[in-house]
Amino acid sequence: MANVVVVGAQWGDEGKGKIVDWLSVEADVVVRFQGGHNAGHTLVIDGVTYKLALLPSGIVRPGKLSVIGNGVVVDPHHLVGEIARLKEQGVDVSPANLKIADNVPLILSLHRDLDAHREEAASEGVKIGTTKRGIGPAYEDKVGRRAIRLQDLAEPGTLDEKIARLLAHHNPLRRGLGLDAIDPAAIRAELMAVAAQILPYMDAVWDLLSRERRAGKRILFEGAQGALLDVDHGTYPYVTSSNTVAANAATGSGLGPRAIGYVLGIAKAYTTRVGGGPFPTELHDEIGQLIGDRGREFGTNTGRRRRCGWFDAALTRQVVRTCGIDGVALTKLDILDGFEEIKVCAHYRLDGEIIDHLPASQSAQARVEPVYESIPGWEGTTGGARSWADLPAQAIKYVRRIEELIEAPVALLSTSPERDDTILVHNPFQD
Repeated sequence: MANVVVVGAQWGDEGKGKIVDWLSVEADVVVRFQGGHNAGHTLVIDGVTYKLALLPSGIVRPGKLSVIGNGVVVDPHHLVGEIARLKEQGVDVSPANLKIADNVPLILSLHRDLDAHREEAASEGVKIGTTKRGIGPAYEDKVGRRAIRLQDLAEPGTLDEKIARLLAHHNPLRRGLGLDAIDPAAIRAELMAVAAQILPYMDAVWDLLSRERRAGKRILFEGAQGALLDVDHGTYPYVTSSNTVAANAATGSGLGPRAIGYVLGIAKAYTTRVGGGPFPTELHDEIGQLIGDRGREFGTNTGRRRRCGWFDAALTRQVVRTCGIDGVALTKLDILDGFEEIKVCAHYRLDGEIIDHLPASQSAQARVEPVYESIPGWEGTTGGARSWADLPAQAIKYVRRIEELIEAPVALLSTSPERDDTILVHNPFQD
């Protein structure tokens, strides 16, 4: 049995939540290894919709252990609220089935303030499109070695000196931005107000996962966002503040690289993006509008409308390589039902030259033009299909051509938001 890492193979919003939930049938442990509550997962189970932001998707399944790893930045107040909302929906969340790394950095109100101020002050051409939830500034404090971590809440006697260290950076910065300085007592009160509710979930996650692995338990690693938002390998600077590629599953959970077995990339049958940044296949016409309407392309947590375009095989092929993807779960094929013609970007044209990847240069990214292949569409519906026999022949041809272009096989095919509307080609846990 292989441990499985699930990563987004585009800019996020690919339907990772449903696939992780579907795979968690065979998993014993589901681990979230990076990001914050800026990326949401929507699960639809027996007609009931669950919206998650920080909690791993496995939390809705009884008998599974959910883990928030050290690579995540946690807003403790948001987490407590998210747990409460799930409990209202009848989902059991307790220290028995949820563990949070003791060394996870915390997102505070000052991080949200700074995030919002920067985004609102930026001119339109350089806005990143942040959710203003403080994720970026929290990661800055982590690497700046001044973060308040979950473990610190268990030692209130040492908290004041850590708050002083944090504010020695933030208060001069705030004054320079024209913002009021923060009283250390306010930060202490903010933290202590939530400490008793979150500390029961704290654990040495690296040790817990090592023991679970040695015991033969199957581990499913779940990322947030998509690989194209990776701070190193994404469309910089229009990226998130963490590493979203598969290799970070090891770093962000405290396990070594050998703990990673099969890497499953999630990709929509078309492409979407939220916020600013390059998007070579973006459609600004009625087709893009139609795809967005059919696919209900709005952010789970933010409600922002997503930009939509044709499937970008050149970009996805690039992600297959940077993440070491073994197989792809292709989602939302049903949204393309009824199109007479479907286009797929196979390569780019940059200054008259054909290239097969998106360059790192920001100016070059803005100049690339998609080189499309046209593929005939299909009549009938793929929605709700649960076997290849349920699919129109031309839909199968579309999937096969995508496999050829991205140089990776399709392991799963999702045909609706419902958990069971999934065609299994290859079980990643059986690799």
